[in-house]
Amino acid sequence: MALKINDENAKELIASGKPVVIDFWAEWCGPCRMLAPVVAEIAQEKAGALVVGKVNVDEERGLAARFSIESIPTVLLLRQGKVVAKSVGYVAKEHLCRSLGL
Repeated sequence: MALKINDENAKELIASGKPVVIDFWAEWCGPCRMLAPVVAEIAQEKAGALVVGKVNVDEERGLAARFSIESIPTVLLLRQGKVVAKSVGYVAKEHLCRSLGL
């Protein structure tokens, strides 16, 4: 299960030492809802190897701005606190994993 990331826990999760996958989404976004089960599958399959979280851009505007999110869904892969891969829009699981290098 993907964690809910907010301003309060973001720094701790990003500094955990594990790679972090962050899904930026919103309730009203159709492609975001389509991508949600894909992100949930990745979270389940990669549990322990990486942290998978979700950021609701309507609730966490500061986090979205900090990562320069302009379109949703956007999925980022962070290693050591730095963005190393990015996927924008709905894509199939295989393509998302390949784009992020998972």
